[in-house]
Amino acid sequence: MKKSKRIDDNQPNYQKSYRKRPSQKEMAEKERRVQKQTLKPGSRFPEQSQQGDQNMFENIAMTGPAEAEKWSQTEPFWGIASAIDIYNCEPEKIRDAELIRTFVRKLCELIDMRRFGETQVVHFGEDEKVAGYSMIQLIETSLISAHFANLTNTTYLDVFSCKAYDPEVVRDFAQNFFGGSHSLIQVNLRR
Repeated sequence: MKKSKRIDDNQPNYQKSYRKRPSQKEMAEKERRVQKQTLKPGSRFPEQSQQGDQNMFENIAMTGPAEAEKWSQTEPFWGIASAIDIYNCEPEKIRDAELIRTFVRKLCELIDMRRFGETQVVHFGEDEKVAGYSMIQLIETSLISAHFANLTNTTYLDVFSCKAYDPEVVRDFAQNFFGGSHSLIQVNLRR
């Protein structure tokens, strides 16, 4: 008889049930819904886009350093975390480890972050769905990481720092560097 893990009733009900992986159709529908939402700088909650599908690939959330600085005066935060998904990247660019290292050096210069150690770029993934390079770069104020998905030619970039930076600058630079057609960005001010 298999013993099941007991979940204490006094603990929050985070993982009492498991969900199956969503189908591609479900993922596409979710992405479409999310892409229709926009977040005005300084606002906390997404509003439904007035332009509908014209804003399909607009950013989800954006907070530049000016807005972050103003907001932090009333609600202090510890750091800025941005997650940037860049779609339809040029395949030869996301499959070149040396080019990825160059990207990190240029990005750190652009947003004035001091690198700590060498950039690590590792290719892995036996399953084609996850195969591609992963990158990690420690910075003195936290870290930059990314995964480059070969199957979909998508870049998943994360930048977390307790030093203020403009996530839109990162997004624009990364999308142009890797030749992506569109991108989504989510910014979270960490407390």
